[in-house]
Amino acid sequence: MATDNGEEKLLAVARHIAKTLGHNDTMADDILQIFSTFDGRFSREKLTNEDPRTSAALEHTLMSLHRQISQYVAADQPIWADSADSSAFLDAIDELIATIREWSPMSGDKSVSACLVRADDLMQQAMFRVEDEFRSLMERGGESFEPSQNLQNGELNGNVLSSDSETEEDEFIIQNGEDHNQIPVAQPVTDYDIVIDALPSATISDLHEMAKRMVAAGFNKECSHVYSSCRREFLEESVSRLGLQKLSIEEVQKMPWTELEDEIERWIKAANVALRILFPSERRLCDRVFLGFHAAADFSFMEVCRGSTIQLLNFADAVAISSRSPERLFKILDMFETLRDLIPEFDSLFSNPYCILLQNEADTIWKRLGEAIRGTLMELEHLIQRDPAKAAVPGGRVHPITRYVMNYLRAACRSKQTLEQVFDENVVDRVASSALSVQIAWIMELLESNLEVKSKIYKDSALSSVFLMNNGRYIVQKVKDSELGSLLGDDWIRKHYAKVRQHHTNYLRNTWTRIIGVLKLDINSAAGNVVAKAMKEKLKLFNTHFEEICKAQASWIVSDEQLRTELRISSTKILLPAYTNFIGRFQNVPEIGKNPGRYIKYGLEEIEARINDFFKENDGPTGERK
Repeated sequence: MATDNGEEKLLAVARHIAKTLGHNDTMADDILQIFSTFDGRFSREKLTNEDPRTSAALEHTLMSLHRQISQYVAADQPIWADSADSSAFLDAIDELIATIREWSPMSGDKSVSACLVRADDLMQQAMFRVEDEFRSLMERGGESFEPSQNLQNGELNGNVLSSDSETEEDEFIIQNGEDHNQIPVAQPVTDYDIVIDALPSATISDLHEMAKRMVAAGFNKECSHVYSSCRREFLEESVSRLGLQKLSIEEVQKMPWTELEDEIERWIKAANVALRILFPSERRLCDRVFLGFHAAADFSFMEVCRGSTIQLLNFADAVAISSRSPERLFKILDMFETLRDLIPEFDSLFSNPYCILLQNEADTIWKRLGEAIRGTLMELEHLIQRDPAKAAVPGGRVHPITRYVMNYLRAACRSKQTLEQVFDENVVDRVASSALSVQIAWIMELLESNLEVKSKIYKDSALSSVFLMNNGRYIVQKVKDSELGSLLGDDWIRKHYAKVRQHHTNYLRNTWTRIIGVLKLDINSAAGNVVAKAMKEKLKLFNTHFEEICKAQASWIVSDEQLRTELRISSTKILLPAYTNFIGRFQNVPEIGKNPGRYIKYGLEEIEARINDFFKENDGPTGERK
């Protein structure tokens, strides 16, 4: 042990002499060389490496690394143009990273600290060059993958991979016309189970090696920045190729509805392609470039997709808070359903801490679209309530507001499940009726009340009954033959059929009660000539009333064929028996004479024919429309 200590002291003295006499690194190396030839114990290896913690060893390592790295940092040609150069450069960086890590715990030593400052400076120079190479490689690698080759107006064009493809080289090749003024030939997107391979595999592998060194050197943010700036441009141009404009909330709100409808259609296509193809493809690329570095991959993905995601969400938000006029309901429903179906994609892609705000924003705007749907149906309520009772609808036909509301609700209820989801979302206490059915029932009640007010405009109470009967029958039929029936229920339908029958009864009473009263005879005990005279007067009065009824009701309309038939049958059943009885007695009165027919203007068949001519639907320009 003493011998070992003595040799160690001797070596330490030799090192001290070399360091003291050597005015520079070259002179110190020369002195060490002289010592090593004088005595084998003073070998260069022992004198320089026996104690790796000396700053001289660190100096020597840095000098070697500086020579290696500087030649690449100063190179005019791309380093990654030659695989041997790129490998040597990365090896040198690996050694520099290892050296800094090894010596950092001894940074309290002034000489070591000074060396580490130089090492950090060298690392920074190396990372700047790696960053440049990283950017250049991404740009060169993406030259053959322009967005125009991939997407055009919601359709897929160019190099794509099936997500279950076995190899990365299996490409679908789609030919584009050489004339750039022509619209490229594109395949409609019907299957979203695909990804776009935006960079060649060899390029991705090289990028991963660079990213690995930059992250290891503590330059992960710089790496993410250069990566995201390149990919963000590609992604945003891809979204632009889908036809979606960058519009502010004010621009969306000022846009004419017909133009906004077209923009919504483009948004639906863009949202589906972005969330199902573009974003997953970017996620896949991030994960491959930053393999093993989850935080860097998550942050880079967020930076790449944030702008396009915000653009998509802002448009949806602008529509949600815009005008809630009833005609907008159906497009808002389309947007709500689109975003609802894409929420799982948001949850899958944006669940990491960097993207969670985008995920939450998507959920918030989806719910805001639901609020817009509820608000739009509330606006329908206001429209019904505000619809004025100005002039009577000719012929008592179905009112335009009835047609509008019922056809509107039928169309809306084609999305019954979506509407139930929207209206039941905030319901805490579940009841037998869904929130949607309650809402629809309320709208129907408002419509009926509005029609009741409108029926008062008609001076003829019989025509008022025809008007309510027409509208009531139309409403019940529209409910019965659609999803409205399942929402409102059989009891509602039976109740409103009963209302229609009551209007039917009111019509018969208001039309035929007075004329039936004319045919009643209360003169059995009177003399024959008095009876004859009274019956002649009654027959004359009947003829006058019947002609007035026929004339008044010639323009009345009952658009439902079954209802029209029922009214005619019930009218003849009321009138003909009474008229037949009266004419029979009239003909048997001796004082009438042998030719009573000269007093009878209408025969039974003619009465029936005239009634059967009632309520004919006008086939002209003002005729009924479904």
